[in-house]
Amino acid sequence: MNPEFMESVWWVFKQLHEKGLVYQGYKVMPFSTACGTPLSNFEAGLNYKEDTPDPAVVVSFPLLSDPTVSLLAWTTTPWTLPSNLALCVHPEMEYVKIKDLATSSIWVLAKTRLSQVYPIMKTKKFKKEQEKELFEILKTYKGEELVGEKYTPLFDYYSTDPEQTYWRILSDTYVTDDSGTGIVHQAPAFGEDDYRVCLKAGIIFKGGDIPCPVDVNGIYTEKCKDFAGQYVKSADEGICTLLKSQGRLIQKAIIKHSYPFCWRSDTPLIYKAVPSWFVKVEEIKEKLLANNEKTYWVPSHVKDVRFKNWLRDARDWAVSRNRFWGTPIPVWASDDMEEMVCVGSIEELYELSGVRVEDLHRETIDKIEIPSKKNPGTVLKRIDEVFDCWFESGSMPYAQKHYPFENEEKFKDQFPADFIAEGLDQTRGWFYTLMVLSTALFDKPPFKNLIVNGLVLASDGKKMSKRLKNYPDPTLVINKYGADALRMYLINSPVVRAEPLKFQEDGVLGVVKDVFLPWFNAFRFLMQNVTRWSGEAGKDFVPSLDKVRGSNNSIDVWLGARTQGLIKFVHNEMKHYRLYTVMPELVSFITELTNWYVRLNRDRLKGADEDAERGLQVLYDTLLDVTVMLAPFAPFISEYFYQHLRKLQPSYAEREKGGRSNPVMAGKSDSVHLLQLPTYDESRLNDTAVAGFKVLQKIIKLGRDAREKRLISVKMPIKSMVVVLPLASEDITKDVSTKLAEYIKTELNSWDIKFVTREEEHEWVKISLLPDLKILGKKLGKKMSSVKKGLVAMTHEEAKKAISSGSAEVEGVVIDFKTEVLSKYTYAKEGDSRWEGGVHSDGDVVIAIDTQEDPELVASGKCREIITNIQKLRKTAGLEMTDKVEAFYAEVGAKMGGTLAACVKSNVGTFEKKFDGMVPLPVEMASTTKVFASATVEIGSTNVVIDIRPPAVSVAKKVGEEERMFLNTVDVEDVVVGMELKCKIDGKEFEFTEGKEFFTDATKRAKVEKVLE
Repeated sequence: MNPEFMESVWWVFKQLHEKGLVYQGYKVMPFSTACGTPLSNFEAGLNYKEDTPDPAVVVSFPLLSDPTVSLLAWTTTPWTLPSNLALCVHPEMEYVKIKDLATSSIWVLAKTRLSQVYPIMKTKKFKKEQEKELFEILKTYKGEELVGEKYTPLFDYYSTDPEQTYWRILSDTYVTDDSGTGIVHQAPAFGEDDYRVCLKAGIIFKGGDIPCPVDVNGIYTEKCKDFAGQYVKSADEGICTLLKSQGRLIQKAIIKHSYPFCWRSDTPLIYKAVPSWFVKVEEIKEKLLANNEKTYWVPSHVKDVRFKNWLRDARDWAVSRNRFWGTPIPVWASDDMEEMVCVGSIEELYELSGVRVEDLHRETIDKIEIPSKKNPGTVLKRIDEVFDCWFESGSMPYAQKHYPFENEEKFKDQFPADFIAEGLDQTRGWFYTLMVLSTALFDKPPFKNLIVNGLVLASDGKKMSKRLKNYPDPTLVINKYGADALRMYLINSPVVRAEPLKFQEDGVLGVVKDVFLPWFNAFRFLMQNVTRWSGEAGKDFVPSLDKVRGSNNSIDVWLGARTQGLIKFVHNEMKHYRLYTVMPELVSFITELTNWYVRLNRDRLKGADEDAERGLQVLYDTLLDVTVMLAPFAPFISEYFYQHLRKLQPSYAEREKGGRSNPVMAGKSDSVHLLQLPTYDESRLNDTAVAGFKVLQKIIKLGRDAREKRLISVKMPIKSMVVVLPLASEDITKDVSTKLAEYIKTELNSWDIKFVTREEEHEWVKISLLPDLKILGKKLGKKMSSVKKGLVAMTHEEAKKAISSGSAEVEGVVIDFKTEVLSKYTYAKEGDSRWEGGVHSDGDVVIAIDTQEDPELVASGKCREIITNIQKLRKTAGLEMTDKVEAFYAEVGAKMGGTLAACVKSNVGTFEKKFDGMVPLPVEMASTTKVFASATVEIGSTNVVIDIRPPAVSVAKKVGEEERMFLNTVDVEDVVVGMELKCKIDGKEFEFTEGKEFFTDATKRAKVEKVLE
């Protein structure tokens, strides 16, 4: 640790000391008697041993008010009994005074723990009526009734102490009845809860000594005269023997349990109070709670419940540790601790000692002495302790800037911090220490905003462990899937809501498959089509926001509105640090962009006209916005996309003049991470367009489901479909029925679509009514049955009228249809053989599809299958979008196209639109034997061979064989429409005209020869 940081930590402690917020007391810690030193909780957990044997004894404590009555306490550490100062009960637990029938002794213990002294009660054969053979219950108490009673101590080692506060009954809720007697003996020198309870009750005091007859080696001191010089764990047997001789040992057994051992010496640990330096947190508790209210946490319940409760119950903070490494506590004191000096800086240390240092670690400063002012001729030496690392981390806001020795103005400008983030476990760690120190120093919170992360666990829900190796190597995960995928997986998980995450490697893969690949595919589709469009249009593609805003295409308008809404949403949620809402929305948007916008506009975006350019402009603008918005979440892939997208920007040419650009702009700026998040355009927000598109999505989803129910492939067209929008506004209904209808028809492969009017909707839908039992149950009583029947029997029109008016009389009872009735729209033609319907779960969309087939539909369906298989062949052949091909087919066992020929003839327009004028033809019309790709597929119930071939000159059927051979040598690339060719064969001259004897492609020839008629 650098000395500047350590010096600021000294300054923090000096400020607390001067404010009277520091004192020396005791802290109970895991302690190694072999090493003579306390251990951290982490070190104590390194060497637990199972099945460690220990004595478990029950001891009696006679009441001073009635010595015939004894309280029974259970302990597995008899060696702590000489230090007993109190007994503790649970205030709400039930206790009983019993008479033991075997000995006539009268005992008090928890009612639920009688089996501790009567083990026979734990056996299966024991019956409750047998209790009267063992004991008699004389009285029942609540634990709180016992509080304050005094008892006879086991030993008189501390009976001469002036403070007569020992040996009384206390209460605390930490006492349980899962073992023992429900009464816990208190030795504050050897138990953390014991110390806390006794301190609260005034048995011991802050800054005062604690009765502790055990030295650092675990040996009893002379104070414990009966066992002086003995090691505590070895004294258990002798203590039990002595207590038995005094009639105080009621029960002794051996238990085996998990017990901590020193990881260095492999000896049993004990818990022991060690001198510690404390910060008076309890004194500033109200200020802590007030400052907590000034902060903003995500999620808020961690602040309002978990952290607030921790602050409310906060105890004084032990900030010292007995170690070598760490920032030394800057206190120099006399041997008797009567004179102390707290040093707050290197300069102050120099002034007091005359020694100038540059390092503040122990090896440098422990040897420095400060002359005493109270006792001239003597010196003050530094105390042994160093700071707990949490004190150092809590000092971070000041120490990182070497405040107040440097950067004073910079610190004041940046404190409190705008934002911090850490794990849920830091509620009692870093968040707490930051708050305590900033409140103590400045009465301010240390931060304004905080995101609490949950804990990342192994896939089985256990903590990740290097020993168990129950998690994948992070380096391998990153190398396999990329840092962005891991980052987005974590950000889009419960972790950002302060909830635990069971880490699943498949989840990281899911980000790649469900987010990055669709995002990349949309990007690649854009770049490919921009290149193609530029080539076909003969000009460069230049991004233009004016063209984006000027598009009146309904899907473009939706995407623009959706994008601007997303930008607005992201700004608002990020402003409030709600990552858990931002990421799902961004992921959802990418899904909509790829699965809806690109899918619905694929053919349009592959065009070469102005409408295609407008679509590409909209897609480019959206992808650029998404790339910038996702840059903080997926920095590497966003950078990759940006570096390609920026090249299309006019300002890209200016990059050499300074890539950081001022003002920052896409294109000129060297990195996406130099750009600001886009701001939303209010004028492009359009609630109607967004709502209308949601209706489109619901219609298409219901249509697909209806097809699936009737096993109708999407390749097979349906003649018509019906849509009912019973809850939609007029604007949305108009938007969907006019602007979006063609998209719905195309996506569902429907030839027609009808939007049903309000007057006709009763033919397709019915309002189903049911009483809200929670509300109407009490109101109607016995009339519920008849009212329910009346509601169910109402017609669609009656129900609609009742809902519209708000109330109606049913079976003589006026019912409020807004609050007392549950209504939903249902499909009215359920079971109809011709129509298959569906109702959206929101109840706002009802559809029905016509499932009847006819030859025309079958032909169209077969053609769609041909199109799909040609596209697959193009992909198999590795062709680019701009590569032109001709397609040919042959029905196995049929001549000249077979039955497919009629299907193709009736759908020529469909093929020409899809394949830029090309129509698949019978294989007999192929002019070349070169095949890019071929496949045998089943179309209808017929096996068909389909292949794709490079474009070639197609020779008319009427041309002779020798002339055909000549024309087949002509390269189609050299042919223009209407050109003439001449040749001489065997001395005979021939003339050929394109469009008569030969053609630029087989489709033109097929039309002339009427093959497609």
